[in-house]
Amino acid sequence: MKIHEYQARGIFRHHGLPVPDFEVVSEPAAARRAAERFGGRVAVKAQVHVGGRGKAGGVKIADSADEAQEAAEAILGMDLKGLTVRKVLVERAVEYTHEYYVGVVIDRGRKKPVLMVSDAGGVDIETVARETPEKIHKQAVDLDRGLKAEEALRLASAIEERPEIARRIAECVSGVFEAFVESDASLAEINPLVATGKGEVVAIDAKILLDDNALFRHPDLAAMRDPDSETELARKAREMGLSYVKLDGVVGCIVNGAGLAMTTMDLIKKRGGEPANFLDIGGSSDPAKVLTALGIITSDANVRSILVNIFGGITRCDDVARGLLQAFEKIEIDVPVVVRLTGTNEEEARELLAASDLATADSMDEAVEKAVALAGEVAA
Repeated sequence: MKIHEYQARGIFRHHGLPVPDFEVVSEPAAARRAAERFGGRVAVKAQVHVGGRGKAGGVKIADSADEAQEAAEAILGMDLKGLTVRKVLVERAVEYTHEYYVGVVIDRGRKKPVLMVSDAGGVDIETVARETPEKIHKQAVDLDRGLKAEEALRLASAIEERPEIARRIAECVSGVFEAFVESDASLAEINPLVATGKGEVVAIDAKILLDDNALFRHPDLAAMRDPDSETELARKAREMGLSYVKLDGVVGCIVNGAGLAMTTMDLIKKRGGEPANFLDIGGSSDPAKVLTALGIITSDANVRSILVNIFGGITRCDDVARGLLQAFEKIEIDVPVVVRLTGTNEEEARELLAASDLATADSMDEAVEKAVALAGEVAA
């Protein structure tokens, strides 16, 4: 689950990280009042779950309360990559001399969290990894023993030669790691962490991604979900327990299991098509999930064919078939649908679908070929 920058700042502050004074507002006049309280220069930053806010005009520096109000007026209501800005963060601006990156992610290969630091702060870490990987210093951490102070200091010293500044960076490294672990996060980062001319170290940005599977342990964090930050389709999918990501292609996909979903999308591309989405109905046999999945996919005007690819283990093929038939009774589906069902109760599923107009396939290759071809016919 994504949370806003101001929410991540709150978590970091709780763990002792140096965060500049800030206030979150939803009206330009409130931005003015906040700037007056802080005095001096302030930054006004859009609070939406997208990257590249600064380049898109979602971050502005204001030298006065009047300018802060003007900045808020310009940003509030702005459309940033499909999301409307409803809140802005107003923070006391920090003058700094150096930028650093500090972050922690899960390394699934090592099955451990890995701390990363760099003196190339302010730049996307993916860009640094691609263009100057030698600037990234890493430390895998064994959760049974935790992060040792000397490990944090060693990382800090790799990006800052001045001992006192390095010590303060090390404290931030430890704080970020502590916040990451205690929040059950999948990512926590400060980009940039900055050093001022007075020798202070300040976190002027904050990002945390929370693990949805652990939210039951953190009702306070679960309550941070912003319904305005997700599309209506994404909300419906989440509420039904579906994993859905919209893509730019034309072949809609309904699949059970993330691995099979990825393989299905790869095959679609291999056959010359483009997947319109990633949609995993999971291991449930609930026909209502299939009905919801089809409703989501048919809401995408780009979809020209739909591929249902189910390997029945826990998921029963006959229940998926019933969901499909219910969907055709309740939803007007005006694009061709190809169905491949194999596994648990597949014979019963085929009998249920025999009287329908659905195109069926015995193998995944055949199903993908049909779906891509039908999408092309619709396009023509």
